Amino acid sequence: MMISSINPASGQEIKSYQLLSADDLSTICINASRAQRHWMALPMEQRAALLRAVAQQLDSRKSELARLITSEMGKLIGEAEGEVEKCAWVCRYYADMAQQFLADEVIESDASRSMVVKQPLGTVLAIMPWNFPFWQVFRCAAPALMAGNSLLLKHASNVPGCALMLEQLFQDAGFPSSVFSTLLISSTQVADLVTDEQIHAVSLTGSEAAGRSVASVAGKYLKKSVLELGGSDAFVVLNDADLEAAVKAAVQSRFLNCGQSCIAAKRFIVVDDAADSFANRFHTAIDSLRVGNPLDTETTLGPMAREDLRETLHRQVTASIDKGAELLTGGQYLPQPGWFYAPTLLDRVRPGMPAYEEELFGPVAALIRANDEQDALRIANDSRFGLGGCVWTADEVRGENFARRMACGSAFVNGLVKSDPRLPFGGIKHSGYGRELSRLGIHEFINAKTVWIK
Repeated sequence: MMISSINPASGQEIKSYQLLSADDLSTICINASRAQRHWMALPMEQRAALLRAVAQQLDSRKSELARLITSEMGKLIGEAEGEVEKCAWVCRYYADMAQQFLADEVIESDASRSMVVKQPLGTVLAIMPWNFPFWQVFRCAAPALMAGNSLLLKHASNVPGCALMLEQLFQDAGFPSSVFSTLLISSTQVADLVTDEQIHAVSLTGSEAAGRSVASVAGKYLKKSVLELGGSDAFVVLNDADLEAAVKAAVQSRFLNCGQSCIAAKRFIVVDDAADSFANRFHTAIDSLRVGNPLDTETTLGPMAREDLRETLHRQVTASIDKGAELLTGGQYLPQPGWFYAPTLLDRVRPGMPAYEEELFGPVAALIRANDEQDALRIANDSRFGLGGCVWTADEVRGENFARRMACGSAFVNGLVKSDPRLPFGGIKHSGYGRELSRLGIHEFINAKTVWIK
């Protein structure tokens, strides 16, 4: 069976790839388990040196890697270069911090000496999406590998070139064979793979449906899982907000990566006192976006990654309009090769509309009007998702109080939601469970073992 890599900007096939046979897959899993036992025995300093070598590979090959990302999923070339740089950052962060994060924790008890020691779980299966084809992998791989685990990558089927390049980067950096391996397999093979005795834990970033499926199998076989799923982040604008700054951030947060990000702002909740002014400014800013070739540095909005995703988004937009949402701009396919969709703004979005209830994974912003601050908070929390959110206000104390009451995993005041290696990342409700990044991220895939001595 074959899978194909398609350029979203042209709709043309780049290359086709042969999927692994069942025998080849079994061999790779066995090799990963064997390699992990040797990897965990290496001194921490040696593991760190190898991870820094991966960071150096990322730095020296940034242009090449960015073009690969852009060709396979349509990200703007500047954004792709930024993604590669961020991957190098997370590698160096865990190379520097892992020893501190994994140090024995001495705890007083009735023993002569008692402590918590942090040991790897074994082999981690990473099931990763296409929208940040390098970053999503590295924010799982860097901590998992530094903790002494091996890692098997099942990447999204539309970015096989990125998946194989990731494995090559680790090989070129000098990593021992089979510590990091890419699996070119279909999604139908994942459930059986999770049950394999060589797999000890699973990390998945993807859709709600994928999360439910994988978590049910992992739970049945008593394997640790971390899920980072969808989001419909609230972008709340209060009546004292700096509208110029808020609109600038709104455009970036909604249209970065062509709106295809779990932590992109998707619901723009604006109190009535500021709603008309914000809507007018936001409309003007959206209309100034330049849609085109993602390899052109003058382009500010590229194509969507897949044709089916564009079709789903358009159905959500038209259904919301049919239910009463006001289309201020966009709302249509663009007449050019590739999977381009016009940057879109919907106003007066209300409950019952897809733009209110569902995740819009593309360049569409939904404006929801709130009566006041309390109503804005109610609307922000009126979602089955709980990944991130932000609030805009001139009053820092007011902003912090609002952020603390937002039902999500990350809340930002006067800033767009983003992931940072130094801070934990993850969601609640239907956005998943567990945390990536920071100290918490590396602790997800360890055995926190109590050792008691007398």
